[in-house]
Amino acid sequence: MLFLVPTPVGNLEDITLRALRVLREVDLIACEDTRTSGHLLNHHDVDTPTTSYHEHNEHEKTPELITRMRAGRDIALISDAGSPGISDPGFYLARACWDEGIEVQALPGPTALIPALTASAIPSHRFVFEGFLPKKKGRQTRLDALATEPRTLVIYESPHRLLRTLDDLIEHLGADRQAAVARELTKKYEEIERGTLNEVRSYFAGYTKVRGECVIVVHGAS
Repeated sequence: MLFLVPTPVGNLEDITLRALRVLREVDLIACEDTRTSGHLLNHHDVDTPTTSYHEHNEHEKTPELITRMRAGRDIALISDAGSPGISDPGFYLARACWDEGIEVQALPGPTALIPALTASAIPSHRFVFEGFLPKKKGRQTRLDALATEPRTLVIYESPHRLLRTLDDLIEHLGADRQAAVARELTKKYEEIERGTLNEVRSYFAGYTKVRGECVIVVHGAS
């Protein structure tokens, strides 16, 4: 069986009792980065063996994990932070399991998009999750489509590309569109800045260096 186990997006206390039980009971934990996951597992006294599973080895590693599960082994998949399968290669392994008739269980738990959305005070009754925008090919087409999207937009972005993406959103959606940027969610220096796209962009332009993964929330088109 494959267990998709969400892990904290920052605060190590944000993990469920069920998640910890599963991580202790499975035969193997597949981690996006074994070093990053090691801090979490050591903190909660989980000594289950680990192996790496990420976007650069998913094609070669998936058959090995499938073979283990077909032999009766249980495997938990975790990402560096949040729910596996959202903006990471967990989708690929889950699909391979279904194709092979292997049961998949997804545990509920932490994800960055919901805290950012609910804390932004931007309408959340209807929203669309865009994940990471394309870096090059298809980026302009995606932005053009988002310009007329009436639902609230939720976008993931790395800190070093935040200003570029805010500039693109201003160009395509307009400088006065209401928005919020959340960074370092659940951590000591958690921050949510809210205002127009232009105001939010100006605020983060004042940083020498933006740190922490970012979630951008933008009001939908009128």
